[in-house]
Amino acid sequence: MPVHHCSILYVDDDTDDQLLVLETLAILAPNATVMVAGNGVETLAYLNGLENEDLPALIIMDINMPLLNGKETVIEIRSEPRFNSIPIVLFTTSTSRLDEQFSALYNIPFITKPATSRELERVMGQMLQLQSSSLHQQSSQ
Repeated sequence: MPVHHCSILYVDDDTDDQLLVLETLAILAPNATVMVAGNGVETLAYLNGLENEDLPALIIMDINMPLLNGKETVIEIRSEPRFNSIPIVLFTTSTSRLDEQFSALYNIPFITKPATSRELERVMGQMLQLQSSSLHQQSSQ
């Protein structure tokens, strides 16, 4: 599934996961620009520094991070009206029922990080489809 040029923000403090996700997105979405932030503080600083037309088309975020975790970051992002239309996917090793309930409360997909590269490609493909669907819905409104 080719992805047209878009910007994706990947938020995770684990550098090994960052590398795996960047490599996978380079294959699945070669035209996408992927930015990386290591925690919620960096994420908010990055987003606040962008013009509206430069905001990412998708945010993929871990939950367990230092300084400002994924849930706290989602709350901050959703409290800012200009960020409300950015799709967010929680992509985490967490298996906590509370984390799943949080994602349901904010209507955000909750995806557990896979153990294999093949599964990572499948999951990343699903995320890109979510992003494409969201862009299509926004353009038809």
